[in-house]
Amino acid sequence: MNENIKRGIRSWLNIQPSNPYGIQIQEIMDFELNAIRNRIWYRGDGNELEQLYQQSEEYADRYKFWASRSTPGMEMRKIHTGLPGLIIKVLTSVVLADMNDFEFDSGKQETLWEEIDKKNNFRRKMNRVLRETLYIGDGAWKVTVNTKKSQYPIMQWYPGDRIELIYDGDDLREVVFKTPYKAHRKQYVLYEHYGYGYIRSELYLGEKEVDLAAIEETRGIKNWDFDPGIMLAVPFQVYESAKWEGRGGSIFDGKLDSFDAFDEAWSQWMDALRAGRARTYIPESLVPRNPATGEMIKPNPFDNRYFVGDNDMSENADNKVQTEQPGIPYDSYQASYVTALDLCLQGIISPSTLGIDVKKLDNAEAQREKEKTTLYTRNAIVEALQDTLPRLVSACINAYYLLNNQPVEEVKVDIPFGEYANPSFESQVETVVKGKQGGIMSTEAAVEELYGDSRDETWKKEEVRRLKAEQGIAEVEEPGVNRAAGSFQVYQEGGNGDGGEGHEPDIPDEPEGVRGNAADGQ
Repeated sequence: MNENIKRGIRSWLNIQPSNPYGIQIQEIMDFELNAIRNRIWYRGDGNELEQLYQQSEEYADRYKFWASRSTPGMEMRKIHTGLPGLIIKVLTSVVLADMNDFEFDSGKQETLWEEIDKKNNFRRKMNRVLRETLYIGDGAWKVTVNTKKSQYPIMQWYPGDRIELIYDGDDLREVVFKTPYKAHRKQYVLYEHYGYGYIRSELYLGEKEVDLAAIEETRGIKNWDFDPGIMLAVPFQVYESAKWEGRGGSIFDGKLDSFDAFDEAWSQWMDALRAGRARTYIPESLVPRNPATGEMIKPNPFDNRYFVGDNDMSENADNKVQTEQPGIPYDSYQASYVTALDLCLQGIISPSTLGIDVKKLDNAEAQREKEKTTLYTRNAIVEALQDTLPRLVSACINAYYLLNNQPVEEVKVDIPFGEYANPSFESQVETVVKGKQGGIMSTEAAVEELYGDSRDETWKKEEVRRLKAEQGIAEVEEPGVNRAAGSFQVYQEGGNGDGGEGHEPDIPDEPEGVRGNAADGQ
């Protein structure tokens, strides 16, 4: 009956059933090729960019600026601004400059990590690690043990295009590291499977697996089984990819078209400047000539360019030099440049963080609001580092214990970062001054936040004392009171007014309920 009612209502309302259809989307590139494209944008070489896009003339890419070809005779100079690489380098500097020393609960573990850090030059490697993670999307640390090189574990970083992440549902099960080798004029690839409690190695020649002894570089590699609760691989990512599940997202995702348009806006502006050069026309009778031969002197293209014109032979002839300067719409080009720049930086970083001056279009308040974008991006990076680095430290310390047949331990470590994320000392001063004037920060806290680990504790204490002295704040020790058997004595440092030794005379006993006051001598 219900179905009959539905059919009746549909007939009465004349509702036609939907006709579902499928949409087929062809994937242009996989994660590895996408990582290569992001790497080329980061490198910032215009020749590589043009080759990349002219070899991938598919769908929308063939109409982009870097894929376009000029008409013969109307060639245009293509200029890459280097903005993508600049964004990555500045963000890396802003974050790592605030990373302080690691804080351990165990002194033994802290001493061991200091040795591992020193051997691996960890902080210097972090610059490359964070840069590649931001523009590729992810990567992974591989913790290896090689007693021939070091008695401590060795940390090796693999970018996202050289790893595979294998998941069991939402849990990471295995990290596969891919290392290419060239031997016997052939390309071999070593696949190292790092899972919980094991390391398995496989060598491939194309699609065929071969023995590890086939090449010299992998001949001594052996499989290893250990504590199943430990994985000696630590993946790292800041964002999640919207296209590849389980992989990291690049900071360039969704921005490459904007970078392409920004390069086009700047290239057109420079092309207009080149086409708008001043042209000087000189009548033939006024052209400088060689006094010895009478031949016209050729112009120097650097300082006295000119074009020769015919003499004016009319009755009222007036042969004179004429200079033409085409008009260049500077305001229009600047507006296009700033708009394209805003599209590139939206949601990533503030222009003022990059040192870009756009104050002609923004007031001071707008600039401060844009600076928050850098703080949001920095907070996301710091959160990812504080989640990943403790696991890396734990893997390194436990790898050392496994090497020396010691039981593994739980490693508790904190990765502190600076309180303020301002990239310049001037910005830090401005922030601290606001807190001090607002009454929410003491002089001691202001000095600590402003200088941090850049100064020792003795210097900071002296700086606090100097600041208080300049502000007229005197520090006087409270007088000591000694109460005994109904009487008390007052002690003060330094001599008293009558030439004594700094000891006030005893004051007679007072009736019960009456207290002496050292300030007024009662």
